[in-house]
Order: sequence, then C-alpha cells, then structure tokens
Amino acid sequence: MKIQVLGTGCAKCEKLAEHAHQAVERAGLTDAAVEKVKDLKEIMAFGVMKTPALAVDGEVKISGRVPEVEEIVDILKGIKQA
Repeated sequence: MKIQVLGTGCAKCEKLAEHAHQAVERAGLTDAAVEKVKDLKEIMAFGVMKTPALAVDGEVKISGRVPEVEEIVDILKGIKQA
C-alpha cells in the first residue's frame, strides 16, 4: 500500500504526514509506505487544489484538511479489506 501526503511542506502538511505514520502503525500495516509529495506539478496531477491532501494507492482520499489519526486508520483498513 502506498500512502502519499501531498503538500509543499507547510505545518499542516507535516501534521498530516505525522498522522499518516501513526495511522499505519495503529492499523498494523507493515507493507505500507508513507511518502511526501512536495512538487507542485505532481500535486496538481492528482487534481488537488487544496493541500494538505492524502492519497492512497494513487487515489485522493482527503483534501484541504488534516484528519485525525483514527479517520486515516479507518480509510486504510477499508482499503485493505477491499
């Protein structure tokens, strides 16, 4: 599973990255990788207009806000079960 935090490096982007790492640990996803995407062209390629954003396996799940860790866990578990 590939988890991408889309944002140029602002405080909210860093907080989302922190929450994503915590969510991966809580969900027990040893095969998941969290990466930051800071390049504006790459972010725009996702169709994101508001950062921070969270993409899982190339699909944007959240944009324009920092979700709580548990919300990210729910998203990741839902994808894993599908």
